[in-house]
Amino acid sequence: MKKEKIKILLVEDNEGDIVLTQEAFDMANIQSDIAVVRDGEQAIKYLTKLDEHEGSPDPDLVLLDINIPRKNGHEVLKFIKHSETLKHVPVIMLTTSSSEKDINTAYENHASCYIIKPVEVDAFLKVIVEIENFWSNVVELPRNKFVI
Repeated sequence: MKKEKIKILLVEDNEGDIVLTQEAFDMANIQSDIAVVRDGEQAIKYLTKLDEHEGSPDPDLVLLDINIPRKNGHEVLKFIKHSETLKHVPVIMLTTSSSEKDINTAYENHASCYIIKPVEVDAFLKVIVEIENFWSNVVELPRNKFVI
């Protein structure tokens, strides 16, 4: 049986990281649809299907940077994990911050995992390929089939 494409919401404001992430997904040759938003307010609008995001698909996985404009990643994570319709969605914090406070806060707010972005391009690409492989081939995602 062929697996459905995994739907990923990438919340990232750094254009270079967006391009690298998309390239890594292409290199992994794993079936995925990636939507990109560049700030926390747009992430919440996407997740709640407001404004230009009306009709957007529900993500199976969120890749979330902490240092984003308008609402930071911690605020977006709290929003997701306090929402009855979204709290089941795995959220990977993918950020440059190695701050113990950021790491602890992310896990206190129920992040699925916390990954510090490698500085080297090859290492960054490898991390993205590993994320993609794990979340699309190893684990089973809920696929938005919860009845509330």
